[in-house]
Amino acid sequence: MITLSGIHTILIEMELLNTQINCPYCGEPIDILLDDSVEQQDYYEDCSVCCRPIRVCISTDVDGDLLLDIKRDDEC
Repeated sequence: MITLSGIHTILIEMELLNTQINCPYCGEPIDILLDDSVEQQDYYEDCSVCCRPIRVCISTDVDGDLLLDIKRDDEC
């Protein structure tokens, strides 16, 4: 898991954060938008390079920091 307070993020609009991750399949860096208005999320987003499905799990720790867990579809 990655704590987003240690990652360079940019506030895009009201509740969306732009952050860069590495695709768990091809390893290429890709940008994804995170909605920090919802405490827990679990969804799929396709890699913009290799088009494989990436599972994005977002939660909030006790301090209110976002935790990001990126997985391959076959790791679920």
